[in-house]
Amino acid sequence: MTANTRIVLSSDHAAIDLRLAIAAYVAGKGYAIVDIGPTTTESTHYPKHGEAAARMVASGDCALGIILCGTGQGIMMAANKVKGIRCGVCMDTFSARMIRQHNDANMLALGARVVGDMLALDIVDAFLDAEFEGGRHGTRVDMIKEIEA
Repeated sequence: MTANTRIVLSSDHAAIDLRLAIAAYVAGKGYAIVDIGPTTTESTHYPKHGEAAARMVASGDCALGIILCGTGQGIMMAANKVKGIRCGVCMDTFSARMIRQHNDANMLALGARVVGDMLALDIVDAFLDAEFEGGRHGTRVDMIKEIEA
């Protein structure tokens, strides 16, 4: 991905602080951030935040999305219900790189209660720096798209 690429960020109440840290970090790398909240720590529902971010990616309004909740799992599940979304939850840099290179993931989910701030930033870097390899991986991504259809 190149600088000025639009990236949507969203979370539930459990992950606001980490989301804000990631937003500042990614903006500092030259990406255009679309942070759709929430802004308060009042309890909220991760499915609506995952869906909202996923719809922005699926529509092409944003190239990529980074979403967060306590574990990353619930918000990832919600995002993946939106047609055209391939979101993976990652707790390490290898997985973040592979979901881009092999699965053409367009969204990354993180668990704020699972990974620390510095590891989260490393995971984000691995995700953003990787590119889809295509080839045999493209065939497999096409198979995923067929299931979705």
